[in-house]
Amino acid sequence: MKRFSHRPAAATGLPWRYRDRGNYHARMAPIDRRVRVWAWLVRRQGSIDAKSDAEIIAMRSRPTPSNAVVSRIFGTVVPGTTVRDRVIDGPGGNLPVRVYRPARAGSGARPLILNFHGGGFVFGDLRLADWMCSSVAVTVGAVVVSVDYRLAPGHRFPAAVDDCYAALVWAAEHAADLGAGGAGEEAAAPRIGVMGESAGGNLSAVTCLLARDRGGPRISHQALLYPPTDLTRMPPNAAKSLIISEPEMLAFQRLYLGGADPADPRASPLLAKDHSGLPPALIQVAEHDPLREDGVRYAAALRSAGVPVRFTEYVGMPHGYLNFPGLCRSAPQAMAEICAEQKAALTRPAAVVPR
Repeated sequence: MKRFSHRPAAATGLPWRYRDRGNYHARMAPIDRRVRVWAWLVRRQGSIDAKSDAEIIAMRSRPTPSNAVVSRIFGTVVPGTTVRDRVIDGPGGNLPVRVYRPARAGSGARPLILNFHGGGFVFGDLRLADWMCSSVAVTVGAVVVSVDYRLAPGHRFPAAVDDCYAALVWAAEHAADLGAGGAGEEAAAPRIGVMGESAGGNLSAVTCLLARDRGGPRISHQALLYPPTDLTRMPPNAAKSLIISEPEMLAFQRLYLGGADPADPRASPLLAKDHSGLPPALIQVAEHDPLREDGVRYAAALRSAGVPVRFTEYVGMPHGYLNFPGLCRSAPQAMAEICAEQKAALTRPAAVVPR
């Protein structure tokens, strides 16, 4: 019997197992064998915690192979999407972005969604998000702008934060040129959402805080996918993680922050003094992810501040499950939930024509 892998939050805002930590590990669902094999293959490449900055930059410069196997594992641009690469002015110079639009003309105003990829603030690129961004563009009927923000260790905190916020402001100012919003009699500013997985989830949460505090573009929805929200602490289960180990998490933090204060809310959005007035959120976490608790705690913080939150835990899943739709069985289901939540929050209902 197939086990249903979508578990919404209980009425208290916390998953039922989170309130029973003593039996948590005994009741965890097993991870698929093919995911375990993939994790073993990744570990054979060596851990970043033992590599120098120069070695990490050299690793990152290697082109991602383009073939049927890679496309099968990571997904690719879904049919019905038009893709355009652009370069905008960023705080540190040229800032590449990739714009996804549904190829079919639609009725009504198109929402505008900013995407920030994952990769521990050190790795990741626009290709990593092709499947996610194109799925959102086609399913939601949105214009999606994916941001190739600057990476550590060459560009440490807050370079990525500055790039993501600058991209938000640029996209909002150029919404009509991007094809977002309405046209003619339907002309209107688009509703704006942000989304990101892992490090990109952190940057999405931080961007929402900055937009609120700086009087920036109004964000109507945030999709935070297994986000790290508190960089001041090591998650309790990091030592047993399958995809990212405790030494790797420490290395990512060191490479990203350098000597910066991890308690800065731009690095640890959970530690912001005030979470009120932030946009409604979808927060997804994975059962076998050391960052699971960060998502749980952020969902609780938002709810305590009166922010509507949908919290979902995907059982049997490791960190990064949306990066591997060809391996992780729950990835399509999680993607469908993201699109459904964004569509509900960002699309305007069709106008009723009087008879």
